[in-house]
Amino acid sequence: MIRRHPLAEQAAEELLRRIGSGEWALGAKLPGETTLAAQLGVGRSTIREAVRELAGRRVLESRQGAGVFVIGHQAAEDWDQVLRRADITDVLEGRIAIETEAARLAAERRTPADLKSFRYTLKDRLDASVKSPDDWYVEADLAFHRALVTAAHNTVLAELFDAFVPRIRTTMLDMLRLDDQHRHRHDQAAHVAIADAVRDRDPELSAARCREHLTAVRSSVI
Repeated sequence: MIRRHPLAEQAAEELLRRIGSGEWALGAKLPGETTLAAQLGVGRSTIREAVRELAGRRVLESRQGAGVFVIGHQAAEDWDQVLRRADITDVLEGRIAIETEAARLAAERRTPADLKSFRYTLKDRLDASVKSPDDWYVEADLAFHRALVTAAHNTVLAELFDAFVPRIRTTMLDMLRLDDQHRHRHDQAAHVAIADAVRDRDPELSAARCREHLTAVRSSVI
C-alpha cells in the first residue's frame, strides 16, 4: 500500500514499475479505476491523476469509452531534462531548425507591430553589446530572436523556442565567457540583415540569413 506524499506521483511510479515488469503487455488494457485504487490503497482521483501523468509521458493512453491502454514500457524523458543535458552544439542545431523556419514564416506573416518590435529589440541589442554586462547582453539578444519567432505567428514554434530559452541563455553565457574578443557581441549586422529580409517579405532570404548567422555561431564553438 502506498502511504507517502505525493500519492499521485507514487501511484504513477508503481504503475510504471508494474508495466515495466511485464504485468501488462504493450497494447493491454489496464484494470478499472476502482480496481487499481483498491490495489494501491489510494482514491480514484489519485489513480486518474497518475494515469494523466503517465499519458503525458507516453506510457498510457486514455481512450474515451474504451479505457486506459499501455502504449509504452518506458516513460519518455522529460523535455527539460533533455535540454539541461544537451551540449552547446545540440542546442545551436535545435535553434537553427526552429528559427530558420520561423524566419521564413515571419517574412510571409509579419505585421507592422512585428516590425516595430524588430526596431526596438535591435536598438536594445546594439546598446547592450557595447556597454552592458554579459547577462544584460544575452537578454537583449534573446529579445530579438523571440521577436523573430513571434513574427512567424506559429504557436508551436513559439512554444518550442520558449522551452529552449533557459538552455539558450546558459549556452550564450558559456560562449561569452570563452570569447575573449567578444566576437558574438559584434554580429549586429547579421541581425539587421535578418530583420531587413523579413521586412522585405523575402522568405527564402530570411531563412538563409538566419541559418547563416546561427551556423556561424555554431562553427565558432566547435
